[in-house]
Amino acid sequence: MCGRYVMARTTADLVAEAEAEADAHLELRQSWNVAPTSDVPVVLERYVGGPAAGRAAVREIHVARWGLVPGWAADDSVGVRAFNARSETVLEKPTFRDAVFSRRCAVPVQGYYEWKTGPGKTKQPFYVHRTDGALTFFAGLYEWWRDPAKAPGEPGSWLLSTSILTAAAPDPAEIRGARQPEVLGELGELHHRMPVPLTRQGMDAWLDPAARNAGELVHRVVGEARTAAAQWTLKAVDPAVGNVRNDGPELLAAPAAEPDSEPALF
Repeated sequence: MCGRYVMARTTADLVAEAEAEADAHLELRQSWNVAPTSDVPVVLERYVGGPAAGRAAVREIHVARWGLVPGWAADDSVGVRAFNARSETVLEKPTFRDAVFSRRCAVPVQGYYEWKTGPGKTKQPFYVHRTDGALTFFAGLYEWWRDPAKAPGEPGSWLLSTSILTAAAPDPAEIRGARQPEVLGELGELHHRMPVPLTRQGMDAWLDPAARNAGELVHRVVGEARTAAAQWTLKAVDPAVGNVRNDGPELLAAPAAEPDSEPALF
């Protein structure tokens, strides 16, 4: 699954890595502890002015609330429970099924956090990120929702929201037996679910607004997830990341060593 992540890149950096356009006044908030309901950048493609023969889709960066709110929702509270979308049921669930057919996006992250249960039910957070420091783009969905309490055209009357697609993590035993990259087995030991990272070619296909073969696209990006995840590495980090009020690059520091239970004798 994905419940916290890091996105502290500047708008210019994201524009370059995503090969996208952004409004000149768009400013992204740096965060080392992004949590659901936060405003986050998303990358999507759309036909400016509507689709037309020979008109190419434009790739753009927008800011969306993390937690998808479908257009039919009575209020935006549904988004609190819809920050992840399971790939196995995304085509069927009412919350996601419209978006997966026509409103797909990519959610850029520098890395994400996952907690591993240890002895005595202790939990150690790990930071999962690319070894080369480049951004990972998760397969995502987006929706527009109009607030019925606001007048048409009133500022804030439309809400853009997003959700991250997840899939089953690799089986560690299978990875060891197949001699695949070790990090894939580590992901399976960390959690039984994982967000779906996009390959470059998979991202192009996923974002294409003309594509309506949603089932094939979901199958493709889930199938390619291991290829993208093979570039990841895991790092134990400060447990302070568990408190969403903590936010800063210091969260990526290795956890402090446990003090000796007895003083050393000399």
